[in-house]
Amino acid sequence: MKVVLFCGGYGMRMRTAEGDLVPKPLQMVGPRPLLWHVMRYYAHYGHKEFILCLGYGQAMVKDFFLNYREMESNDFVMRAGEIELLDSDMSDWTITFVDTGLESPIGERLRRVRKYVEGDEYFLANYADVLTDAPLDTMVDRLQTSGAAASMLIVPPQSSFHCVDVSSAGDIKEIAPIAKFPIWVNGGYFVLTQEVFDLIPENGDLVGDACMALAGTGRLLGYQHDGFWKPADTFKERAELDADYNAGNRPWMVWEQSVSRRSA
Repeated sequence: MKVVLFCGGYGMRMRTAEGDLVPKPLQMVGPRPLLWHVMRYYAHYGHKEFILCLGYGQAMVKDFFLNYREMESNDFVMRAGEIELLDSDMSDWTITFVDTGLESPIGERLRRVRKYVEGDEYFLANYADVLTDAPLDTMVDRLQTSGAAASMLIVPPQSSFHCVDVSSAGDIKEIAPIAKFPIWVNGGYFVLTQEVFDLIPENGDLVGDACMALAGTGRLLGYQHDGFWKPADTFKERAELDADYNAGNRPWMVWEQSVSRRSA
């Protein structure tokens, strides 16, 4: 199944005081960029055909893949000057790089890569700035058996804000973390059908147009996931993911967990 990744945003909230201009997908989590972690997640489930919707910083994204050296990221054996990789990150991946415009909203970026997923009944899409351990196979299976047009991962809100219950007189009755309330937010992982293209106008939005049109019709599913999910939408969030990686706390790296189970 093809995977459409939206990699063209400015990522303004990711910038540091020094004016870091590195595109958000190339911000580092451990020794590899955020985009690599997202793609490796999909590859773990057998989805290795990627379509990158590029915009801001597209030259840097292209350079990363064009100059990627597997030997710098994997163990290898050298015999008589020849290198034998003991593992591979992306040697069997197919990556299509598409300029979808500097200012294009998500829906328009998806429209501009439509020809690359034509003929595919189902395809996957992702904002490329959030990591999770959600069971992708289960999410795909539910959509395929339901006959719905689209499915989106939904998660409890991760905000540090607190909700306040206040009376009309201004008396505060209760304060609670927002995550304690029975509400769900868009998790940024989608399973889509060709039908969504008919619901996105020019310069439209995937969620604001297509998903909202499907909501309430029985044609849009929400896969509720209360496991690990963390965005890297800001510098602070990316730094937290980097710290988790360095501490060995990497629940989004489901491919490593599979290796550990086989070795046990």
